[in-house]
Amino acid sequence: MAGTPIFETNFPGLNLVSRGKVRDIYDLGDSLLIVATDRISAFDVVMPDPIPDKGVILTKLSEFWLRHLGGIIENHLISTDCAAFPRVCGPYSAMLAGRTMWVKKAAALPVECIVRGYLAGSGWEDYQSGGRVCGIGLPEGLLEAQELPEPLFTPSTKAALGEHDENITFEKMGQLVGPENARNVKDSAISLYRKAREYARERGIILADTKFEFGMVDDKLMLIDEVLTPDSSRFWPADRYRPGGSPESFDKQFLRDYLKSSGWKKSDPAPRLPREVIVNTRARYLEALKRLCGEDID
Repeated sequence: MAGTPIFETNFPGLNLVSRGKVRDIYDLGDSLLIVATDRISAFDVVMPDPIPDKGVILTKLSEFWLRHLGGIIENHLISTDCAAFPRVCGPYSAMLAGRTMWVKKAAALPVECIVRGYLAGSGWEDYQSGGRVCGIGLPEGLLEAQELPEPLFTPSTKAALGEHDENITFEKMGQLVGPENARNVKDSAISLYRKAREYARERGIILADTKFEFGMVDDKLMLIDEVLTPDSSRFWPADRYRPGGSPESFDKQFLRDYLKSSGWKKSDPAPRLPREVIVNTRARYLEALKRLCGEDID
């Protein structure tokens, strides 16, 4: 049974500093509350209809991955247990429960850190037009969804809400964050992807690509924000994977495919979502949680 969806939060007495595509962020002084709502976006536009329990699923997955990958790089997570949150959060525990991470405050690096292990999405479109992905040359004759010889690190800018991220070169990233940070981020991102990919494979899921974010806490590089969720990654069922087309997925590709077929022009205002799309999108997110973490929320 799906819970009552939460489209946005408003907590009097807590300092709301950001309302992103999915997350509402509250500043607690030396720490933050990251509240995952049930909003969903596609093509950088927030849809008017939420996906019930999506925020809970994202939080469970992010917490799992942050702990599982902690040996590669430190992260910002303090706790997801409302009982451990600062006392000021107490009146809002019922809404915070299950969908909130209490984290260290980090200075986020101004880049999205994408690792691609398979040729899909915008990477496939890029390859078709010139045999390259984000400026990186690839062998001829690759198929859509084919595994790449090596994972590619393809950074992009972090666009404002409603705008589109733009791919940048690794050299440009170095100019934005510093050459040493850029090298450390690249190495960490690829190591995180490789470890997560192997874990997912053991559970019948192909991790095609994913997006990480990093930030600085007391001059130390840390992994921040959500990690390896269906919002930030492509998950494909291994038993139904075939290169040469767009695979079935446990992420929001189902929603993207619907929107492409609807004739929507990928700009505001976004269309209302049919119940079938909402139900099926929720089911795919939930299946990812079950396979990867062995958990359910029903």
